[in-house]
Order: sequence, then C-alpha cells, then structure tokens
Amino acid sequence: MSALTRCLQEEASAIAAAAERLDPLQVESALDLLESCRQRRAKLVVTGVGKSGIVARKIAATFSSIGLTAVFLNPVDALHGDLGIVASDDVALLLSNSGETEELLAILPHLKRRGTSRIALVGRVESSLARGCDLVLDAAVDREVCPLNLAPTASTAVAMAIGDALAAVWMERAGISPVDFAINHPAGSLGRRLTLTVADLMVPATELQPLHPGARLPMVIAHLTQGSPSRGSLGASWVHGSDPSRLAGLITDGDLRRTLQRHGPDDWDRITAAEMATTDPITVTPDVLAAVALELMERNPRKAISVLPVVAPDAPDLLQGLLRLHDLVKAGFSPSLTPS
Repeated sequence: MSALTRCLQEEASAIAAAAERLDPLQVESALDLLESCRQRRAKLVVTGVGKSGIVARKIAATFSSIGLTAVFLNPVDALHGDLGIVASDDVALLLSNSGETEELLAILPHLKRRGTSRIALVGRVESSLARGCDLVLDAAVDREVCPLNLAPTASTAVAMAIGDALAAVWMERAGISPVDFAINHPAGSLGRRLTLTVADLMVPATELQPLHPGARLPMVIAHLTQGSPSRGSLGASWVHGSDPSRLAGLITDGDLRRTLQRHGPDDWDRITAAEMATTDPITVTPDVLAAVALELMERNPRKAISVLPVVAPDAPDLLQGLLRLHDLVKAGFSPSLTPS
C-alpha cells in the first residue's frame, strides 16, 4: 500500500467513525434549525478561523448554492462591525477543532445576546465553545493524517464531510429540485438546460419578413440570404397564409435544395414559395425549455432539423419567431445529430 493510499484510507476511516459518533438527536435538531432558516427567510452564518475558516467558507458556499442563504463571517472582523450581518432569526454554525478558539469564544456572548441560534461543529464536545452553543455536532478525530499529528487534515476532512452531509439531507427534506438548483447555477450546463427557454434564444417575429405564397425562386433565395437585421441569414424563411401574420409554411435551405433537385432548370422560374414550403412544420411555443426544443430538432420522426417556428400557445399558426440550432449551440447546448 502506498503512503498516499494509506492517508486516504485513514481520512475515510475518520469520516466513517464520525458518522457513527454523531448524536442523532443533535443532528435532527440542527436540521430543524436549518429548515427554520428557510421558512423564516433567515440565513445561515458560518464562522471559523484558519483551516476551519476555509471549511466554513465552503459550507456557506454549498448552502447558498442549494437555496439556503448562507454567509461566511470572519470572527475577527465580526468584533469590528461585521456582527451587523447577524440577525436574531439567523442560525450560526461555529467550527473549531479544539473548541477553544479565542476569536469564536469572543463573539459567542454577542450571538447569545442577539438571540441567534448556535450550532457548534467541534472536535471536543466538552469544550468551551460546545458549552456555549445550543447544539453540538461531534467532529472529533483520533489523530490527524499529518505524520506529526499537527496539521489539520483528518479533522478538516471530517468537518467538511459533516457540512456536506447536512447540506445534502437539507436539500432532500426541503424538496430542492434540479430546477431550483439550476436557478443558482445559470452559467453551468445544468442551469442552461433547466432555465433557458425558447423565448430567450429565438429570433423574434418582429425581425422576420414573411414570404408571399406566390413568391418566385429569386425572391425566395434573396429572402433566405437576407435573414434578420440582428443575426443575418437564418437558414429559413416563413410563408404567410391569407392572413399576413399567420404561418402557412416554412422554407429552409434544405427545402430549397430538394425543390431544385425535383425540378429541372426549365421549371425553376415557375416554382413558388408555396410549392417549396413545408406546410406542417414541427413547431414549438416560447415557454418551452430550450433543451426540449433541441430534442425536438434532433428526435423528430422526419429528419434532424435546424430551424423551428415558434408559435403562440393559444394559436398554433400565429408566428412568434424562429429558433435556430445555431443559437442553441451558441448558448452552450450540444447537438448530437447533424441537421439536414
């Protein structure tokens, strides 16, 4: 066994031992306090010094990312004005391996005076910090992984693991859905997939000039080439019906190619937009998720397509815009098929 493997196994064993040692009643009470934070729209204030402070920052960041407002409070700065961020409805989570960290003990009376609930995450349940808190989570370790038994290693791993476990169980009990999670991660791939809608990415109908059904080939080609003022060539144009605002068909670059293949050059000057158009294109509404629209483009029973007409939810022939595969890719979506 390599030294690295041994160290990893020792840390894993320390986490497993902590899981067995935690008091279920204290854990349940801590989770109840965290849930009360959400219900009261209060926040979790996490604090610690040194390596415990780094772990505290991570725990605060994790809770914020899953929907419970959380902040890191530097205990040194707290005594010089930053205590102002702590309210009576908040819950404070205080991290210290020794449980005797002077900076945390110094702010403890002020948290009590405000009526702020306090949870100690400590390596010694009989410590001063533990005695000054409402709840105690035991994060003790037999020894650090450090060969000198000095550098915070196993102790920080255990504290981090307990913080992560609290967050995971809180998420489950609060019913946090992938959509809820994505709201706080709009730049990630999950956020894009679960928050961006067709309306966010489509070319609006106000930028799209319709083709008359009787328009001839040169007009159709010019129309396809011109596109919209903001995005240029779109790879498609729409054909209106008797009402200029109503969709009668869609002409894509592929429709144009297939039409020219079916007709000889002698017939090209007689071809109309109505003859080229697909009269029953697959459509989508503005409120549909962009990821769902991408799936429609790729998985429809006809062929992979590159442009979808966007229509009103209550009027399936009232054009609202066009959604292009190009704009989906630009927004970070990854198509798996090649459109035709």
